[in-house]
Amino acid sequence: MKTTILPPATLGMLGGGQLGRFFVAAAHELGYQVWVLDPDRNSPAAQIAERHFCVAYDDYAALDEFAAGCAAITTEFENVPAATLDYLAKFVPVRPHAAAVAICQHRVSEKSFLRDNGFPHGPFITVNCENDLKTAPASLFPAILKVARFGYDGKGQATVNNIEEALLAFAHFKGEQCVLEQRLPLDYEVSVVLARDEQGQVACFPTGENQHTRGILDVSIVPARTTGCVKSDAEDIAARIAEKLGYIGTMGVEFFVSRGQLLVNEMAPRPHNSGHYTIDACVTNQFEQQVRALCGLPLGEPRAHSASVMVNLLGDLWYDGDSYREPDWSVLHAIPNLKLHLYGKHHARPGRKMGHFTVIGDNPEAVQKTALAARAAIGIKD
Repeated sequence: MKTTILPPATLGMLGGGQLGRFFVAAAHELGYQVWVLDPDRNSPAAQIAERHFCVAYDDYAALDEFAAGCAAITTEFENVPAATLDYLAKFVPVRPHAAAVAICQHRVSEKSFLRDNGFPHGPFITVNCENDLKTAPASLFPAILKVARFGYDGKGQATVNNIEEALLAFAHFKGEQCVLEQRLPLDYEVSVVLARDEQGQVACFPTGENQHTRGILDVSIVPARTTGCVKSDAEDIAARIAEKLGYIGTMGVEFFVSRGQLLVNEMAPRPHNSGHYTIDACVTNQFEQQVRALCGLPLGEPRAHSASVMVNLLGDLWYDGDSYREPDWSVLHAIPNLKLHLYGKHHARPGRKMGHFTVIGDNPEAVQKTALAARAAIGIKD
């Protein structure tokens, strides 16, 4: 039976980073209140929420109080313990459900899910011990060794050219369970952000083209500069993944295009960095869709009304040599079709996502030119 939660109900958000902050803003626009549970006292999402539970995710007394006050609960990052989601689901709707998050938060489970369900992916093996590396097929190298848990934005990863380098990296990761993935020749990367409701209806946002620097998303371009076939295939695969997971909410699926072949790289059980363009360029953004799916409301129209380029702003911008200073935002504010979003994080550090900007317009080439000029003007170096 469909469950509809209407304003002014209180919604719960596990995690308090920028994705949670955008969710809180979207929920407020729709008339809801939001409680945030996050152990960071400087949580960006908690700054604008009605209440902040500044506790650990396994504080069960706090979870009891949190569940008692919320009509439904969601999450903004995949590393919230699946056990916490399972526990809360005993009392209140939790979307996405723990089983889907558990698959996406563990690289071995994620790769096995893709393999077992026939989704296209690159060659890999699971690494539980040194012997798994010693007997790895030579065809896997060069490869990337990735820890199974808690790796993101290039963290917990090492490029390895042979078994000896893989063994050194495995030792550096203290023998944690890993996956060893063949390093693929990349044509380019794309991603699909979608929303799926409890009736199984799926709304895909336009496919984005992504460029990374040092393992962190740098630029997303929409529409992606690829063929209509690649876009439609990516959206179809992403929708089938969501269906197979029984997913409810907003999720992102990242793809490699290697020698013309579309391969799934990673799944994110939450709104995605590459979907930030939807805030300014789409009829409905990815965070409003998250609210709608959580509350049993009809999904909004995902259509893009503008071409867009989104550029991440990392903490490196706050440093000029050894000195720490605020970037000159007037450079970006001077561009009339540029939308700046700063996340309210307590302190900038290199590699930390502090904000982003999106340039929108009718002409994709002009938008790309403006965005790259703005990127250089604010001080982002290639």
